[in-house]
Amino acid sequence: MILPIEKGENNEILRKKSLPIDKVDLPTGRQGDKILDLTKDMIETMIRNNGVGLAACQIGTNLRIFVISEDLTKKQIFINPEIIKMSKKTEICDEGCLSFPNLFKKIPRAKSLKIKAVDENGKEFKLKAKGLCARVIQHELEHLDGILLVDHE
Repeated sequence: MILPIEKGENNEILRKKSLPIDKVDLPTGRQGDKILDLTKDMIETMIRNNGVGLAACQIGTNLRIFVISEDLTKKQIFINPEIIKMSKKTEICDEGCLSFPNLFKKIPRAKSLKIKAVDENGKEFKLKAKGLCARVIQHELEHLDGILLVDHE
């Protein structure tokens, strides 16, 4: 199901720090949905809106989940994500956000990183990311901490 995207810098749900998830099969609080239902809806919503990443808070759910898709063929779900290591080398690129349509800002981000998270099956995994993938992960992690595109100078 495609869901509406939360928008605006004064939006309370976008400003809240997202809550960790104890078990992947737990209800999300959204009409009896389970975490897997939520992630499917997130992926559909991200694709329909031509996004490359979407955090749960962007669809009104205060949980530590985000989804990404670099090329719309491979989707990745990150539950309780945590960056383990980030490169000291950075690059500045234009960055947009589905919660701020038509706004783009030049933001410095680490060129590469290593992250650990839990997947949709409840299994922990680690991933090394670089380039666009690393940028999207950093952007979505900021969403989970209530940091928005407009907060960057």
